[in-house]
Parts: sequence; C-alpha cells; structure tokens
Amino acid sequence: MSQPTLLVLYGSQTGTAQDTAHRIVRQAQRRRLQVQVMPLDDYNVSNLISESLVVFVCATTGQGDPPDNMKNFWRFLFRKSLPVGSLSRLDCAVLGLGDSSYPKFNFVAKKLHKRLQHLGASLLLPVGLADEQHDLGSDAVIDLWLTSFWEKAFALYPHLADVIPLSEDEPLPPMYTFHFLEDVTEKVDERQRIPTEQTVHSQSYPFPARLIFNRRVTDLSHFQDVRHIEFDITGSNIEFAAGDVVNMRPCNTKEDVQQFCQLLRLDPEARFILRATGNTAVPARLPQPCTVNYLVENYLDIAAVPRRSFFELLSTFATNELERDKLVEFSSAAGQNELYTYCNRPRRTALEVLVDFPHTTAELNVDYLLDLFPEIQPRSFSIASSLQAHPHRLQILVAVVQYKTKLYKPRRGLCSTWLASLDPAQGEVFVPLWVKKGSLKFPKEKDTPVIMVGPGTGVAPFRSALQERVAEGKTVNILFFGCRSESKDFYFRSEWEEMMERGHLNLFTAFSRDQEEKVYVQHRVRENAQLLWDLIANKSACFYIAGAKQMPASVGDALKEVFQQEGGLSAEEAEQMFMAMEKTGRLQSETWS
Repeated sequence: MSQPTLLVLYGSQTGTAQDTAHRIVRQAQRRRLQVQVMPLDDYNVSNLISESLVVFVCATTGQGDPPDNMKNFWRFLFRKSLPVGSLSRLDCAVLGLGDSSYPKFNFVAKKLHKRLQHLGASLLLPVGLADEQHDLGSDAVIDLWLTSFWEKAFALYPHLADVIPLSEDEPLPPMYTFHFLEDVTEKVDERQRIPTEQTVHSQSYPFPARLIFNRRVTDLSHFQDVRHIEFDITGSNIEFAAGDVVNMRPCNTKEDVQQFCQLLRLDPEARFILRATGNTAVPARLPQPCTVNYLVENYLDIAAVPRRSFFELLSTFATNELERDKLVEFSSAAGQNELYTYCNRPRRTALEVLVDFPHTTAELNVDYLLDLFPEIQPRSFSIASSLQAHPHRLQILVAVVQYKTKLYKPRRGLCSTWLASLDPAQGEVFVPLWVKKGSLKFPKEKDTPVIMVGPGTGVAPFRSALQERVAEGKTVNILFFGCRSESKDFYFRSEWEEMMERGHLNLFTAFSRDQEEKVYVQHRVRENAQLLWDLIANKSACFYIAGAKQMPASVGDALKEVFQQEGGLSAEEAEQMFMAMEKTGRLQSETWS
C-alpha cells in the first residue's frame, strides 16, 4: 500500500484548534509521514473526494457556530445536493475542542462527524470531545484521542509501524527561515498597508479607524476602569446593525517588546525577509521586508499564557540539564498538573517563561520564532452604538482587565490595556478594525416588545439596539441593567433617563453592593413576573440576555420561574416553553467567559 499523505484541516477562532492541528503535524513529521495543514476555508473542499487520510480539528464558537475560518467549508458540506456516498474513499477522524460550561458543547465537531458519516466517509474512531473545563484542560482528552488515532492509522497502513520515528529531543525544521538584510539605512513603512478604498473590510483588509475619544465611565474610586471609546469610520462603507461585533488586533507593550529583544539578543531595527520552508504561505500580515520590532509588537503573542506545545518545542533547544528536565516534564502528559500550577493558574506569560529559563532562551534559534509564538488573535467587542444615532461613528464599551495572582506583577488583558493606553489628545491614533455579524438579531416588526437583560458591559449591544429601535419608532423596550453601585458604574445613566422621559424605555436596575443584601438582575426579573409574562405570552415579546457566562443561566432560571408562577406551568412545561422560545429566536443570549 502506498504511503498516505495526512491532511490536517482546522477551524479555529482563538488559536487553540490551530495549535492542536500543528501538534498533530509534528507527530506526523516525527513518524516521517507526508503531512499538510491548513484552515478549512483555505482548502478546496471539492478535493475531499480524492483524499485518503484527513483529521478535522474544530472549535465551537458563540451559540454552537463554526469558527470564522471554516464557515465556507461548513456551507458547502451541508449542501443538500451532495450525494450520499460521495466521500466513500475517505478515511478520517474528527477532534472537537469545546467548553462544557456553554450549552452547545462541541456542537460543531459532533455535527461534522455525523455529516461525514452520512456522506459515506469511514470514521476511524469516535469524535474526540476535548473540554476546557476538565481539571487538566483539553489535553486530558486530546492525549488519549491522538494515541488511539495513531493506532488506527497504523492498522490501516501497517508499513507505517515499521518506520523508525525521529527522537523527541530532535528539533523539527522550522516553518520559516529569517533572511536578515545588511542595509538597515532604508526605512521600511510598516504601517499596515490597508487599501482604504476596499469596499468590504475584513480580517485581511481592516479599516484604519481614527480614534475620536477614549473616556473612563466608572468613578475614579471604583476598582474597575471601564472605557467608552468612539471611532470615526467615515469613508469605510462599514455598515452594522444592533447585535453586531467589531474586531481588532491589539499590540504588545513597548516594555514587553524591549525585554523580549534583549532576552533573545535581537536588534529591534534589524530587517528581514521571511521564507517558508515547506508549503506554508508566509503570513500576509507581515510586510516584506519586516523589522524585528514590527514582528514582536504586532504579531507574536508573547504576553499570552503559553500552551503545552510551547514547552515541547522549547525543550528541544535546552542544553542545560535542569532546564531541559523541567521543560520535558511540562510537555509530558504526566506533567500537566505541574504545568497548570506553574503556568495556567498564575497566568504566567510566555515572556515570563523565557525569563525563568535563561539558558534555553539564550539557545533559541530566531528561525523558530513563528513556531514558538502564535499570532496575536483578534478580539471582539459588541458594538455599543447605532449608525442611526451616530452616523459614521462606531462606539464600544471596554472593561480594562487587571487582576492579581501569586505573581508579583498584576495580570493585564492585552487588548483592553492597549486600548486604554491610546490617547487621541497626544496625536492622531488609528486602529485597524472590521465588523462582523453578531449572534443577536432584533425583531423587524414595529409592535414586538423587546426585553433586554444586560448587566455591566453586557449592556453594550442593548444600547445599540435601543438607539436603533427608538430611531425606527419601536418604543416597547424593557431593559434590566445591573452593576455594583448606582454612583460608580451605572453606564449611560443619563441616556436611559432621557429615553424613559420620552416613553421609549422601561428600566429596571439592580445595584448589587448598595445595600446589605446583594441584588442582581435575576431578582428584578422575578419581581416583575406579571409584566414579563404579559409581554411574552400575550404580546409575543423577544427576550435577550448578554453577559458573563454564569449570569445568563441564573436569568434563564428566573424566567422559567416567571412562566411557572404567572402562567401556571409545571417545571417541565416551563422548560419546554423556554426551549421553544430559543428555537424560534424569541430568546437569544450572548455569553462570554
């Protein structure tokens, strides 16, 4: 039997599925197997009928949706016109990456597995359902699943078992090589070359939006810094509706960039051209030639908590015995508890790990930088304004993430800290951004009441919805807003009061820390059971929830109690009504961790 080529296709939103796909590639390379890897949407899906061995690695996003880089593949694969046995020559396996605290756990992987079976493909093993909530994270499932996958592959191609694999401590070739240029006098324009006349702005062609204002909206005595930020999108042709999201990529801090270059003895001004060693394309986001400074500031995710693969690769450079033993332990299945204690629990960054392993860091070969460090991923924010109220403008509400762990330095969110640091008073600031359809959809009918529950920054999409609905003459709007204190973090208070005066809004507030007993939005939902039941049962109201992931479940439970109390339903009937509303789009939620 001929040597198969393994194809690894991934759908990744935050980079975890991509990292896992590359881990499978490294395992294949060590087994001296021909292997190719790419995002699902970069692959010509019509070639699937002639592939022999494929592994699909896919995450699930939002409310059970496929990641952005597999949406075209997803649409194609679920075409009704595809013949039932069209993939009968394909041997494949599906590995899902999910989080069981979300209701649609690994929905995409399960559905893909079923669809491939339906199209006649031979599934080598059951779908892998990795769970971020497991004590040892996703690897607890991935490790066992991969062992099982290679056993099945060897059974299918017995001659593969005869191949002597590369040893674990032998570095694999890098994905790219750096070719440094001697002449550093010529200046490189590294501002993202973004054609502003581009009619559709996307991740590949973001729009450089000018920052207009960046205001703190929490009281200075409040522990949390929350920003209301506005961008000018004049001339972009960007359009959005209530519920849509804006994406942007943050930059690393100047201090981190400087420290990184010092640790690796790199000249930030040095210019290089990147060349691929295999069939991987050079990242389109990097200018050619590029400076080290641009690469580190804009591309390498040095401030993220590194994944296990980082330690795996780092261990192959280690010549210091102590450091090598520790890195090998961190990259082994048995060492995952240790790694969690060292890295994940205190949220230690990749840059901080390099500081802890000075001998190994000194041995690092620059060619491996893009193998070691993933690309900085885009961050998404709910749009907090409507074009009908603020033409040519786009606004967001951002909580600046900062917290303490056992480490001396406070932990900071990369994007929120970067955004908070941008000051238009110091000179013009441009942020490349693009807009995506969100998961929340609001009713077109003028008379349909809308009930919105959005505590904290969860209120952002509802501000957009209220501005849009009021402009369209839709005035039956209920908002439940919650925060800690009426005087410290009551976002957009004056706007809500103005809408109430005009009869366009009914507002219910819960200030959790302003009295002895903590009061949350779910308490207010229960207190207004009669009103809510009337709007939902008699006036076909739509119900929306946005916020951090524990809150939506509590609000959902309160709503089911409303159905029981006011509608006289049993617990089972209330659950059925809740699910029916979800299915028809009358109940929608947007949650994040």
